[in-house]
Amino acid sequence: MKKHPELLLRVFIVFTVLMIVMLSCKSSSDMKIIPASNPWPDNYVFLSGMENYKKWGTYNVHDPACKKFGDTYYMYSTDAIYGENKDEAKKHNVPLGYIQVRKSKDLVHWEFEGWAFPEIPREAVEWVRSNSEGKGATNIWAPYIIKYGKRYRLYYCVSAFGQKNSYIGLAESSSPEGPWIQKGCVVRTNKETPMNAIDPTVIVDPSNGKMWMHYGSFFGGLYCVQLNPETGLTMKTADLGHLVARRANYKVDNMEAPEIVYNPQFKKYYLFVSYDPLMTTYNVRVGRADKPEGPFTDFFGKAMSDTTDIFPILTAPYCFNNHVGWAGTAHCGVTTDEKGKYFMFHQGRLSPDNMLMVLHTREMFFTPDGWPVVSPERYAGSRSIKIKDKDLLGEWEMIRINEPKHDRKLEAGQILWGEGRLNKTEQNYSSHIVLQENNSIKDRTNSSWSFDSSKSLTKLVLNGEEINNLVTFAGHDWENQTETILFTGLDSHGRSVWGKRIK
Repeated sequence: MKKHPELLLRVFIVFTVLMIVMLSCKSSSDMKIIPASNPWPDNYVFLSGMENYKKWGTYNVHDPACKKFGDTYYMYSTDAIYGENKDEAKKHNVPLGYIQVRKSKDLVHWEFEGWAFPEIPREAVEWVRSNSEGKGATNIWAPYIIKYGKRYRLYYCVSAFGQKNSYIGLAESSSPEGPWIQKGCVVRTNKETPMNAIDPTVIVDPSNGKMWMHYGSFFGGLYCVQLNPETGLTMKTADLGHLVARRANYKVDNMEAPEIVYNPQFKKYYLFVSYDPLMTTYNVRVGRADKPEGPFTDFFGKAMSDTTDIFPILTAPYCFNNHVGWAGTAHCGVTTDEKGKYFMFHQGRLSPDNMLMVLHTREMFFTPDGWPVVSPERYAGSRSIKIKDKDLLGEWEMIRINEPKHDRKLEAGQILWGEGRLNKTEQNYSSHIVLQENNSIKDRTNSSWSFDSSKSLTKLVLNGEEINNLVTFAGHDWENQTETILFTGLDSHGRSVWGKRIK
């Protein structure tokens, strides 16, 4: 038989192409876990020196507020710095104590732009120190940014730790990068007032143009006051507003850091708050209302202004395998992009010492019944894909987010010095489940799973407990440095359920 080398070569090429196509189709339908490096290391001790401040893109982030203006995201945050050294800061022209500013095009890679103000506004310093025996007012806390017309408004607060002697001010600029012109005091408080003037967040009611500011903390709870849209200051002089949220034993249990957003799909206003000490068991809760000024209710219909703790709980200290874990996962900012995607931003403190503050950006979704949930993993720019039933097959790591149950002695709602490490009962650790064909779960009785590909929602039944409407999507696995499938949702108790496929 005479051989035909050209014909054999053509057959080989066709066969090879067919195999590549078949493997590609299999890969896309079975969603192979793909290795992908993390954008940055979590431990930044090697960059903590004052001379490295321009490299603090996602480092030393505390109390972030973020908005997208044009094609750029701008982030403003409390000037909290690990390893702060005043002498070194002066040597390298690092102006300690002012608002940190960052920007990004993709929510992944952040440029450190510097500081918003050249000094702490004199009026704020005078108010705080005149009420605190000359103490406090050494830093600017918890800024908030909003655009009104062609002007950018930057709200900020100055205070004395552990006291109600506080001041929320307003600065304006024609650019999100400044320079900023001080416009005056919005609200100020002292030991005579029931509330504390820190942590501002502002929203405009699209139905009537009314503007509202929520603010407050551990001292007396959270308050809401109406602002004059034209000035950004209070509608009525010296108005401190009305109570919208507080905890049961508010003289011990901390609640602070309100953030309010509107979702036009559900026509609801969502008030995010942070519970507990910021270095350890800090966690995010949320309630909702029909109006920006409230009243707000929680997952079970309980009033946020009532003396009860609220649910859902969205974030709390957690630890997936192959990582040391995170504490302090709260004081959030929330924003949307032009496609209607929601993102949450908050600090994460690297365990076990909980001193390093790293930016956590998470995709936010809404369940069919209108409650926000956040990704179990930090956002790394993963592309959206169409997920199929078979993509869920395999081993999953799952975390049930619970509130801390370990009692601590606190001061002004914060931990005592030297107690910054988590107790084992305060960390949320992962467990494993294996999703098998025929919708069964390995080695689990009275358990099953199902997936609605048209809505990208997963349902789990775990030992008889139903967990419905788990939002399922592609994302980055930071602990294993891969791209994978994730889910997030709420159980019937209003506690977050997080999962990621690991095999």
